[in-house]
Amino acid sequence: MGTVVITGSGGLIGSESVRHFVEAGHDVIGIENDMRARFFGDEASTRPVSEQLAERYPDEFRWVEADIRDTDGMMRLFEAEHGRIELVIHTAAQPSHDWAASDPETDFGVNAYGTLNLLEAVRRHCPDTPFAFCSTNKVYGDTPNHLPLEEHEKRLDLPRDHRWWNGIDTSMSIDRSTHSLFGVSKAAADLMVQEYGRYFDIPTVCFRGGCLTGPNHAGTQLHGFLAYLMKCTVTGDPYTVFGYGGRQVRDNIHSADFVGAIAEFHRAPRIAAVYNMGGGRASNCSMLEAIEMCERIAGRELSWELSDDARVGDHRWWISDIDEFKADYPEWRLEYDVEAILREIHEQNFDRWSVKV
Repeated sequence: MGTVVITGSGGLIGSESVRHFVEAGHDVIGIENDMRARFFGDEASTRPVSEQLAERYPDEFRWVEADIRDTDGMMRLFEAEHGRIELVIHTAAQPSHDWAASDPETDFGVNAYGTLNLLEAVRRHCPDTPFAFCSTNKVYGDTPNHLPLEEHEKRLDLPRDHRWWNGIDTSMSIDRSTHSLFGVSKAAADLMVQEYGRYFDIPTVCFRGGCLTGPNHAGTQLHGFLAYLMKCTVTGDPYTVFGYGGRQVRDNIHSADFVGAIAEFHRAPRIAAVYNMGGGRASNCSMLEAIEMCERIAGRELSWELSDDARVGDHRWWISDIDEFKADYPEWRLEYDVEAILREIHEQNFDRWSVKV
């Protein structure tokens, strides 16, 4: 089998991808320079994960500490692997719309220019190689906030007869909305991935993810809410819910389910494919519902407060229509719902988090 190149290989989706493709028989090159520690502090560092992967897979996994903004470095790496690269999975990113406002130049450089560097390296050295990009539902800006939502006791929701009750599909406009600077940088990258597919016949896919999560997520206040919510429940650290009375709804997809979708695309790639990818109606919750589940699973109350200030570009309601992907890849299915995700996060992290209590 050929080589899989994975950017952001120490992150949630990146590390899950490393494990999946190594165990499927591939050699993997992981590009990871631990920018998360700069974005969110040492507790969010991906270095321990990268070290664990290198130790666990000493022969199959090669960790390259490089920056995707380094044009020459990326070109040299892909040139050196000419003829061996079978798949590129691009997960490296500045992932927080809150953080982006503090340093727009870095945010755009990582998310947009870094993606361009990778696409150009693929075009020059392995143009037939499938390129899977972890995009985001933030490319739609705050357009979902104009949906006719109904207020229920613990959540906002669409009327059952609305066209998008089962989930928002890719026909939603990305124009005339507030995106946050993060949403803009990711939208630029998303469109570039599509255009390299169309212009150069490269098999590319944009997975516009909602909340991607799992037990290996280094959740922080600005990113990775389910993992951070459970962490705060276990440790007793205070948690702040931003806006909407805690009734805002997110669908959540386990990293293994997300990587399973990438694997399906790898088996049958398409040109310039785009999918909304999340938990859909099978795996979603409001903040209030997520708090209740965390408290029940952890057996203790969360110390939390409600802020009236919603984050810029944040969604009141998001559920992905995953039927579009299922129609093209009928063998793929979700294995986890929100409760199963939270139980796994708790089980795998409880001992580590309890030390800090």
